[in-house]
Amino acid sequence: QLQLVESGGGLVQPGGSLRLSCRVSGRTLDYLAIGWFRQAPGKDREEVGCITTGDYSAYYAPSVKDRFTISRDVAENTVYLQMDNLLPEDTAVYSCAAEGPGYVCWGYEYTYWGQGTQVTVSS
Repeated sequence: QLQLVESGGGLVQPGGSLRLSCRVSGRTLDYLAIGWFRQAPGKDREEVGCITTGDYSAYYAPSVKDRFTISRDVAENTVYLQMDNLLPEDTAVYSCAAEGPGYVCWGYEYTYWGQGTQVTVSS
């Protein structure tokens, strides 16, 4: 079955950068939409961005669109979330999610979820 595993989280100072990875197994990435979500303690889950499979279009929440970049490597079956100029309010558990056929991604009801990776932005 389809599985997603996130990695790359950690502790970083404000203004720093991290790159998160979402490695997909059990299904070809080329037929999936991938969404990135985050959830901080006491807050609702927030969709921060996603990428489609039809034309590989990426979409971002206004709070991150000038700082985060989503890309995909079909050969590695991995989607990346590059996070630059990190802010303390970016602190959260970041999760990736997948759904097919993948021609749309924003606001989509995703079926498959990873377990998440912790990102902490603090001085």
